[in-house]
Amino acid sequence: MTNFKAALSAWFSTLYDTFFSNDQYLMLIDGLKNTIIIMLGAVLIGIAIGGTIAMIKYCGEDVPWMKPLCVLCDLYTTVIRGIPVVVLLLTFYFVILKSADGILVGIVTFGINSGAYVAELIRSGISAVDPGQMEAGRSLGMSRLQSARKIVLPQAMKNILPAIGNEMIALLKETAVAGYVAVLDLTRAGNLIRNNTYDAVNPLLAVALMYLSMVVLMTWMLGKLEKHLMADARR
Repeated sequence: MTNFKAALSAWFSTLYDTFFSNDQYLMLIDGLKNTIIIMLGAVLIGIAIGGTIAMIKYCGEDVPWMKPLCVLCDLYTTVIRGIPVVVLLLTFYFVILKSADGILVGIVTFGINSGAYVAELIRSGISAVDPGQMEAGRSLGMSRLQSARKIVLPQAMKNILPAIGNEMIALLKETAVAGYVAVLDLTRAGNLIRNNTYDAVNPLLAVALMYLSMVVLMTWMLGKLEKHLMADARR
């Protein structure tokens, strides 16, 4: 018991020296803030891009003049999903947005990357709706776009929203590579503290626990959303 108390006391002393003696914990707070900003900004961009692409591909199936747009959308999703996000991030930082702030580069890059995946999530959710719903809208005199927006899409939301929630969780973890472009994200903050204090265990453990806490919280919120959608579907 004495050895255990001594080990525990030594660990708390190490924690204090690592995080509080020189206010190193402030870097973790700043990293957490930047990580959340990048994730939320990227989610908004990803949903906007993904929703637009999904609607173009769904509504352009029978519209000749939209075929070129559908080809461009297919090209976008193929290229973006085929390039590692780290390579995409470095390309935007050093080539496309050379003078931009790292956080802005991260938001744009992760948003564009997420948009390719969100597009397929939304498209698959729309495709899961009974095709007769589209035919019913067309029989009422609606265009394909109007039928998709007013009839098909609202029914598809119960399938789309949980999938987008899972994409948000994946996106949160993807932002761990934002440090490649000099962004003080959560992972880079942990690495800087490790370099400054020569403590390899506690900073990385703290970063892992913070990511895990955010993922658990988002998973809990996603579960609540799914239960709400299932309750609405049964009514």
